[in-house]
Amino acid sequence: MLPQGAPTSTVTLGIPFRGLLGAPHGDQFGDRTGGRSVFRAVSRRTLTVDVGIAVAFFLFCLIVDAGSGVVSFLVLVGFTAALAVRRLSPGLALAVAWVSALAQMLAGLPVLTGNFAVLAVLYATTAYGGKLLRWAGLVSVGVGALLAAAYIAVGQQGAMSIGEALAQGDPAGLVWSFVATLIASVAVLGLSWTLGLLMRTWQTAREGRLSQNRAVEEQRVAQRSVVVEQERNRIARDMHDVVAHSLAVVIAQADGARYARAANPEAVDEALTTISTTAREALGDVRILLTRLRQDAADGPQPVLADLDRLVAQMQSTGLDIEWTTSGTPTTLGSGAQLAVYRIVQEALTNALRHGDADRAVYLTLAWTDGWVAVTIDNAVRPSPAADASGELGHGLPGMRERALLTGGSLTAEPVGGRFIVAARLPAITTTALVRPSVLTPIPATTIGEHP
Repeated sequence: MLPQGAPTSTVTLGIPFRGLLGAPHGDQFGDRTGGRSVFRAVSRRTLTVDVGIAVAFFLFCLIVDAGSGVVSFLVLVGFTAALAVRRLSPGLALAVAWVSALAQMLAGLPVLTGNFAVLAVLYATTAYGGKLLRWAGLVSVGVGALLAAAYIAVGQQGAMSIGEALAQGDPAGLVWSFVATLIASVAVLGLSWTLGLLMRTWQTAREGRLSQNRAVEEQRVAQRSVVVEQERNRIARDMHDVVAHSLAVVIAQADGARYARAANPEAVDEALTTISTTAREALGDVRILLTRLRQDAADGPQPVLADLDRLVAQMQSTGLDIEWTTSGTPTTLGSGAQLAVYRIVQEALTNALRHGDADRAVYLTLAWTDGWVAVTIDNAVRPSPAADASGELGHGLPGMRERALLTGGSLTAEPVGGRFIVAARLPAITTTALVRPSVLTPIPATTIGEHP
């Protein structure tokens, strides 16, 4: 009878018991209740099917062995109980089967139809039991075959013991009967045990394949998540670069126009033109970035090193004094390095415009040496920059560092003696031409630096 409140999907009877009856903790086909127990966790459907099969087997044996007596009935009840609980508790089923078989032999009963339940019990010991129970089942095959062979051989001689059978004068017949019955018993009982072992092996292999497939799928999901997260971070960096730079230019021009409105009306027109141009370019860049979210490829170009002239001119139009110097022999960079240089300079100049001292020059230096390009942006900071620096905890400086790392370079950004210095060092990889890559060209998850 099932306990009240038991789960609808499984039946778990956690009766503590150490020894052969309990499957080892953690065994895949054994106890799943958290410790050693007589009973396994099986579904209600499985238990119902097993009980139904046992009841049908019991009724069939009653018909076949009708009139066998009370002892035969009790033995049959034992075999039927073992059959019913063979999957719920293989160890208990084996113990009940042994008690029933010994009672049958002690009572001197003939072979009964109920003895066939032993085959299902031996199968269950290997298919559902723990390691110790599997060995107990194998021992039961050998010992049970010996006892069955001796019992049947003596019974065929019409004697009550082996000594009485030998005294009847047919030792050769007794030996032959014993050997033949032993071979048959070992074959039948051993076959049941072996089939259970094969089923267990198949189940273990199947579980292993399922676990491996789950692990592979989880790895794929994790890899996809990493790629998606990298792309999101890349989009966030680009969005920050575009929006922060453009808004800084617009704000600077708008403030300048407001102050110069009375004294220099022509400067207002120039400022409004710059605002309009910058806003249109920012809108186009934002559309390109949004397109990247909707499709895998796009036609929009990314900035290259040659676009630095336009960037510097645009920032100078806001009133920012920029002194740009280049040293060494320029080497054509790969597209990834070109984009990194552009975005680093753009972010640093934008920060200088927003947080730097507008009355002092910003020094931009590109130094080409031994296959490397060193980019330095040096600007004076305002006397009290603490209130202005709070906005730089987002994608700005971390984005610059990540861009430098992606190309195999490095970047530092720190205040030094009243000035803020951004210094990046990127590898200069020779290419045949400056190529404007697609804005949506994905960066593989394993890429450290981009090569042509």
